[in-house]
Amino acid sequence: MNMVLANTDAEAVVEPQSGGRLASLRVAGHDLLVPRASAPMQWGCYPMVPWAGRTRGGQFDWGGSKWSLPINMPPHAIHGTVFDRPWTGVGPHTLACNLGPEWPWPGEVRSEFGLESNALSWRLEVRATDAPFPAVVGWHPWFRRVLGTMGPGQLRFEAERMHLRDAQGIPSGEFIVPPEGPWDDCFEGLNGPPEIRWPEGISLRVSSSCRHWVVYDEPQHAICIEPQSGPPNALNTPSVEVVRPERPLVHSMRIQWTIGTQHH
Repeated sequence: MNMVLANTDAEAVVEPQSGGRLASLRVAGHDLLVPRASAPMQWGCYPMVPWAGRTRGGQFDWGGSKWSLPINMPPHAIHGTVFDRPWTGVGPHTLACNLGPEWPWPGEVRSEFGLESNALSWRLEVRATDAPFPAVVGWHPWFRRVLGTMGPGQLRFEAERMHLRDAQGIPSGEFIVPPEGPWDDCFEGLNGPPEIRWPEGISLRVSSSCRHWVVYDEPQHAICIEPQSGPPNALNTPSVEVVRPERPLVHSMRIQWTIGTQHH
């Protein structure tokens, strides 16, 4: 059964059976998210757990061993294990999902939603059952570039530095000054929250406890603004966060909107 959160101006629909994703977010009569598509990676807004973005070759080293992940975007593993798994309701606005057989360690993720008058909040908590493991969390919203007939929305995004990608599309470890878009890249050091403004008089801002942001605005139909707790291939970096049985990994995202004359 879907989870529906609603108020005067907005309605959010969460589909547990579709990877626990936010399937639609209607604001002032407009759905801000790309509707259902045949490929689960390409619609709505889904959680990326226990890694976000690409993991090089589907392999990473941890605890002195090499571990392998399923290659779901050759030659890499991408976006975690839960975006296409069914989730279970464990509270009024909370879902849970185990990390599945593809992940080497037992654990689960909990997902909690909240709707305010002008914002949707979303909290992810990754729990380890009996052994510590590295993890990354993130969100992958597909915002619609065009809401109606008045033309495309405009992305406002500025960051101090961008991860340089190698020939395989993986961060090389170097940073560069961000060039002009469009992008399919990871950024740090944001100069304010990313924002999309549509000519229909609706704008949104995305904020998060995460400090890495992937922006994918190459598609003609969508703009993806993805907060992540680590960059792509973070499982292969020494700075990756560690989940312990006594210390879960917790991050949050917030989508805030304004309507009409409420523009900033």
